[in-house]
Amino acid sequence: MENEIKKRTVRYGITAVLLAVLLTTMVYNLGIQPYISTPSVLQLKTFSSYEELKNFLNTTMQQAQSFQEQGLSPFVRGAQFETLSPTAEAASAHSTTNIQVAGVDEADSVKTDGEYLYVVSGNIIYILRAYLPDKAQVLSKIRLNETFGAEIYVNGDKLAVLGKHFDFYVSTFLERMPTYDIYADETFLKVFDISDRANPVLTRTIRLNGTFSGSRMIGDYVYAVVNQPATRSRSNASEVEVALPTIVIGDSVKEIQPTEIWYVNASDVYYYFTTIVAVNIKNNAQEPTQETFLAGSATNMYVSESNMYLAVPNTTAWIMTLETAEVKEETLIYRVKLDKEKIVYEAQGAVLGYVLNQFSMDEYGGFFRIATTRGWGNASVNSLYVLNMSLGVIGKLEGLAPGERIYSARFMGDRCYLVTFEQIDPFFVMDLSNPTEPRVLGYLKIPGFSGYLHPYDDNHIIGIGKQDSKVKLSLFDITNVTAPTEAVPPYIVEGGWSDTTVLSDHKAFLFAKSKQLLALPVSTNWFEAVNSSNDSIYYSKDFWQGVYVFGISLTGGFVLRGNVTHMENSIMWDSSLWVKRALYIDNVLYTVSDKKVKLNSLENLGLLKEILLS
Repeated sequence: MENEIKKRTVRYGITAVLLAVLLTTMVYNLGIQPYISTPSVLQLKTFSSYEELKNFLNTTMQQAQSFQEQGLSPFVRGAQFETLSPTAEAASAHSTTNIQVAGVDEADSVKTDGEYLYVVSGNIIYILRAYLPDKAQVLSKIRLNETFGAEIYVNGDKLAVLGKHFDFYVSTFLERMPTYDIYADETFLKVFDISDRANPVLTRTIRLNGTFSGSRMIGDYVYAVVNQPATRSRSNASEVEVALPTIVIGDSVKEIQPTEIWYVNASDVYYYFTTIVAVNIKNNAQEPTQETFLAGSATNMYVSESNMYLAVPNTTAWIMTLETAEVKEETLIYRVKLDKEKIVYEAQGAVLGYVLNQFSMDEYGGFFRIATTRGWGNASVNSLYVLNMSLGVIGKLEGLAPGERIYSARFMGDRCYLVTFEQIDPFFVMDLSNPTEPRVLGYLKIPGFSGYLHPYDDNHIIGIGKQDSKVKLSLFDITNVTAPTEAVPPYIVEGGWSDTTVLSDHKAFLFAKSKQLLALPVSTNWFEAVNSSNDSIYYSKDFWQGVYVFGISLTGGFVLRGNVTHMENSIMWDSSLWVKRALYIDNVLYTVSDKKVKLNSLENLGLLKEILLS
């Protein structure tokens, strides 16, 4: 159980937020009871000039820079957004990317439109004919030079690719600034015309300095978010230098001006520029629009059909001293209105604690809801806040599950479902029908934890988690909200150890209620003990990775139909053969790794075809 907790901590914790919280724990352990401040009330404004921006950063970042030089900076450059309504089932009988909000698409490494399959493998995008199985084949390849972490959207005959590489400042600004320590991340968005799938044509390229953090597509517009440190240092320089955000469209270079940058004096953060850019991928003639903020590095975002919410941790925990007993642990929230090409900042607010991921946030009925955790160990506490569209707190429920942390959250209409964890799994059902008075309706305590929650129907929730270092599938019955139960016996994936990427990547989850289908990538490992003179040594005996395919129903529970692997006769740890996505078109299951695509019958999982990508 201790190893399981440590593993989960690593998965969600290698971020600025974790280090801040861990250092807060040190204060608790030293016997100091810090004062937890109320959320900040801060107003955004813009700069009047470059000099005002530069002076602001020089004044506010001296302490942050000092701690960074001592190796104490809690910020990880390019922190990623983690970063759901039930998976949509289109009329063409094919699965789609598992998204959080209907109508708000999320970029992924694998997409299908029911006829073709689009796969990112390393720095290559493969376009395959997928339907029918006997016609399935690779049609074309798009090579993206010096690129990693690419994700894609498909919109009719347009393919949008977002990615990053490291040559922007070096190639573009080296002659202008030869004495600087160059921060050289570049984010790009490329649009391809794929009306002829065998011959995709690049029609547009947009580049931004900074690290790609996340995106969404609403209608024909892709909204991308980029983080960039606000300063860069120069050898023997007495002051910081400002690195203004830049957008490059073809040969045109636009530098974002200080008068266009929103900022807030958020005490002791290490400042980043966060730029939101809107691109119409159907109309190359329409210029991108953008909005830029100067704040801490945004670590999570939630997007509805009309608003984007950026969550920025704001803490003083990492500069705590024994003489300073005040700890600030809060999340700043920015609401940006999205309306096609229009990106308009409209509100800013703050709540105590930090969010786990995008599922800790939700917009419903004109209100924004957010679940947070603050503190660590026995001092941790969980809260739920309801905010109006001005991001003022109008309702809250604090003090949930003291000594535990939020491991998963899911909002569904007037309800919120939370799982906290330390030793057992409290599954909370909360009522938000009165936004000013959220309340706990009931809870269920069972072994293990659920790290991902997914709606089965209005009265049942699927939980994917761990118990005793093994993957656990649960189906919660919330028909009686005051006394939730497990609708069917849980399913435990056997092995000395088992895991699933669904716990860190919800897009790896496949569920289709109409087909009674649930599939997820799974890794298993068995261990064998070898006695030595000092102690028993354990080594891996039989590692396996692939997709577990289940039937799921309220009457039959979880029934394992079988599994599919890409690792036949391969090196055990060849991760390029690890299945990362599963999807279906009609009655064919498609499993995708970086090296191959397999087509199996959904009726009996018999192999229909295998397509190599290498």
